[in-house]
Amino acid sequence: MLYDKDIREPLFDFLEERFGKIRIIEEKRMGRSRADILMVLEGAVMGLEIKSDADTYVRLSRQVRDYDRYCDGNYVVAGSTHGLHIGEHVPEWWGIITVEAAAEGPDFYVLREAGRNPNLDLKRKLGLLWRPELVHIQELNKLPGYKEKSKKFVVEKILEKVPADLLAVQISEELFERDYTAIEETIRAYREGKGKKVRKKRVKT
Repeated sequence: MLYDKDIREPLFDFLEERFGKIRIIEEKRMGRSRADILMVLEGAVMGLEIKSDADTYVRLSRQVRDYDRYCDGNYVVAGSTHGLHIGEHVPEWWGIITVEAAAEGPDFYVLREAGRNPNLDLKRKLGLLWRPELVHIQELNKLPGYKEKSKKFVVEKILEKVPADLLAVQISEELFERDYTAIEETIRAYREGKGKKVRKKRVKT
């Protein structure tokens, strides 16, 4: 039996070998769900939900809805106990990667490639970015600063002014360049630029 902890690191190696340039973001809150993995590609963000042999389908329908709101495409990574039936529990546009225990470690097989997600909400996907990252996208596209406006307002303006195909590339680039070790400094610099008092707090990814 394979557990989540047995699957993750070998899965990252498999994804890198298959997709080339990627960045992995783990345990990202999206709506009411916490995505196991966001895989950043050039021009796309893919979600991966792990269903190990120890997992059930209890939360999967809700997770599918949340992943579909934020990601360009999605995969479910299913342990061997789910292999025969997992396709009944995810939409036809979801890809399926099966994983089985082997002597040399977990063995991965792409049972079905992910298709284009028809339910992507670009507003929610853009909302994955931190405010300083949105500022950089505004600068790249020569948009006003909107420094006193809310993040929601800025997101809507970016969506209004920037073509979707270009924006997809820019979102990926921001996520590729994200530096989690510098998050407090980055946000502090942004807030000080707005003339606001900085409060120290724990930042969740």
